[in-house]
Amino acid sequence: MAKSISKSGDDGRGARIFGFPVEGFSLFQSLLLAFASAFLTFFATTCAAIFALLAWNLAGGHSVSYTDTYLYVGFPAGVLVLVVALPLFLALWVRAKARR
Repeated sequence: MAKSISKSGDDGRGARIFGFPVEGFSLFQSLLLAFASAFLTFFATTCAAIFALLAWNLAGGHSVSYTDTYLYVGFPAGVLVLVVALPLFLALWVRAKARR
């Protein structure tokens, strides 16, 4: 079984996760990845919550508003991912700057 994470000493290409490099991002790339992660999470969780609420409304005869999914599911999930991803990608950027 192949390793999914390799260190820079193993093959000289730098640390990688599933073949993708995890170091050497510029500041713009780090910010873009953090915000893209939050954006994707917001829409994925909102979509899942809308379909779950659709099933809940159809199966139980309820009438819960679908707009609640944005406020109570999508927004908190997106903010949580942004709060985790922003320091992570900025730390990777700072570490890459410190090595040069």
